[in-house]
Amino acid sequence: MADYNAPLRDMRFVLNEVFQVSRLWAELPGLAEVVDEQTAAAILEEAGKISAGSIAPLRRSGDEQGCSWDNGSVTAPDGFAEVYHAFAEGGWVGVGGNPQYGGMGMPKAISAQVEEMVASANLSFGTYPMLTAGACLSLNAHASEALKARYLPNMYAGTWSGSMCLTEAHAGTDLGLIRTKAEPQADGSYKVSGSKIFITGGEHDLTENIIHLVLARLPDAPAGPKGISLFLVPKLLVNADGSLGERNSLSCGSIEHKMGIKASATCVMNFDDATGWIVDAPNKGLAAMFTMMNYERLGVGIQGLAQGERSYQSAVAYARDRLQSRAPSGAQCKDKAADPIIVHPDVRRMLLTMKALNEGGRAFSSYVALQLDIAKYSDDPTARTRAQELVALLTPIAKSFLTDMALETTLHGQMIFGGHGYIREWGQEQLVRDVRITQIYEGTNGIQSLDLAGRKIVGSGGALYHLFASQVRNFTADASTELGEFTQPLNAAVDTLDELTAWLLDRAQGNPNEIGAASVEYLQVFGYTAYAYMWALMAKAAMGKQGDDDFYASKLATARFYFARLLPRIHSLSASVKAGSESLYLLDAAQF
Repeated sequence: MADYNAPLRDMRFVLNEVFQVSRLWAELPGLAEVVDEQTAAAILEEAGKISAGSIAPLRRSGDEQGCSWDNGSVTAPDGFAEVYHAFAEGGWVGVGGNPQYGGMGMPKAISAQVEEMVASANLSFGTYPMLTAGACLSLNAHASEALKARYLPNMYAGTWSGSMCLTEAHAGTDLGLIRTKAEPQADGSYKVSGSKIFITGGEHDLTENIIHLVLARLPDAPAGPKGISLFLVPKLLVNADGSLGERNSLSCGSIEHKMGIKASATCVMNFDDATGWIVDAPNKGLAAMFTMMNYERLGVGIQGLAQGERSYQSAVAYARDRLQSRAPSGAQCKDKAADPIIVHPDVRRMLLTMKALNEGGRAFSSYVALQLDIAKYSDDPTARTRAQELVALLTPIAKSFLTDMALETTLHGQMIFGGHGYIREWGQEQLVRDVRITQIYEGTNGIQSLDLAGRKIVGSGGALYHLFASQVRNFTADASTELGEFTQPLNAAVDTLDELTAWLLDRAQGNPNEIGAASVEYLQVFGYTAYAYMWALMAKAAMGKQGDDDFYASKLATARFYFARLLPRIHSLSASVKAGSESLYLLDAAQF
């Protein structure tokens, strides 16, 4: 497999030329003094170096060796601990963390690019700092000052790591069914008991302590999701002076043997009267956890994008080198026995599909990250509310569409390699195995689609949708005539999505099955339309800058490919939505 090269040029283009983030940062309190274009460039450059130079070389060996479990202890593959320590010492675990407790304080628009590079280099490795950053986010927003002061500095420093303990064997998506209990103690602590499954980084040897965030029920809690509280439960108890004390009453019962991300420890965690402390107020656990979810679900989407980027880099290098047959128009390399396969139309179709989906996904994930930054830092209540609503609308699309497209791109990369793509030594089959989990964890893509169609579209009466659609309409209305080749099909796509949204709102009133029947294809139409908006923005930024710079010419050519060959997919998807739910219920359960 080709060496990984961080796509720094494209990241700078998206941040600086498409979204002009330095102007935004200068207007946001809390960021103006922290980051500018030069600082951001330096951070991304260094992140690219450690990702490509130290983390990427462990990708294949980590997959082959995997994590090991022995009597409750979990050992990461060879080399992981050493590289993780170097990664932590560089401040990368706390890149987006609160500076008051030792974080770097970078905006999400920057940390999103760092996450992509780390996940492209080695998805398994990237799960450990990602979960820690997510746990820190929840603690920073909801924990008491005492808990934040005690735990956040070491977590941002990477000395301690974090995990999220949500899922139970009988309670996956429906967290209202959880049975883990928390009993209050006289000293203000709680005794937490129960079992959690699928816990990423629940046990490992990369850090000296692991801070678990555990969802549990208090004795008098109401039934269902309204009765869930969140507790901080450390692997090792922390003494009053900050030193580590005795081991808590918790253990790792086993680790899962998985299809992919084998170097990421996926644990069964057992809590047996473990000592913990409540985060936020009683019965407010889901609210505290969902503070983190918008960030984590965007992060999972970025994980998918990262695998697609890695697959593309390897596939295009292979396609330039692999000789097979002659081009349809005649020999291109007459001094060789055959032409490189990049001359063949179908190979170009796959490469351009990968390129268009990856670059569109990078722009879209950056756009959502910018909304998170505005929602967090803006002192304008109107701007903050608008950004929060856009984040609520777009998060399920970012998680689901990015990862669905990532599976397509990794499969295209595997196909370009032909039989070699099925062989371990070339690395493409690992990307296919690794990327699959991104469609499943942090809420399956089917659940994300239900969230979009049910809660965000029908639940808001279409108001959240029109917030996004009006932004696109304003862009196309203000665009110059030379952008017409992009804005006209974009407007037509929004027309289609307008019509589909109205259809969904109407049909949902009479038949509750219509939401679930339409949700997946509806999200896909929304995703392709959102990417079309991103590609129109990128075309605008590239227009007139071609000259001798192949980057801008490539950007415009890829935009034209997207509008010609990928955006039209919305028409068949729209037809599926409008077919309704009736055909899904023609069979009785026994007839399947």
